[in-house]
Amino acid sequence: MLAYCLASLAHHIHNAEFLNEYPNLPGWLTPAGVYAAWAGESVAGFAGYVLMRHGYRIGGLVLIALYAVLGLGGLMHYSLAPLQSHTLAMNATIWAEAAAAILLLTIVALQLRPEKA
Repeated sequence: MLAYCLASLAHHIHNAEFLNEYPNLPGWLTPAGVYAAWAGESVAGFAGYVLMRHGYRIGGLVLIALYAVLGLGGLMHYSLAPLQSHTLAMNATIWAEAAAAILLLTIVALQLRPEKA
């Protein structure tokens, strides 16, 4: 979860700091909005972690899964412009976040498997 959190933060920081260089992003998007999006997404992950620590395993895992799914939203950059229109750093942060999100989703799915008797 920490690896995903850091990858997501790196992508959002890069996105916010180089917002005008990302191809075809909406004009209304601001650096503050990008940071707010990261904070809002992170609330889901933190809440899931807290729920799990307090014994609410399924609810916690569901929120953590939601948190990870939100990380796949970074791939939507490619619906606005193709991969080759993004810089190496842009692609690296987008793919690092997506890979970490997939890893976290895999771990959550494994945790949700029924236990064998």
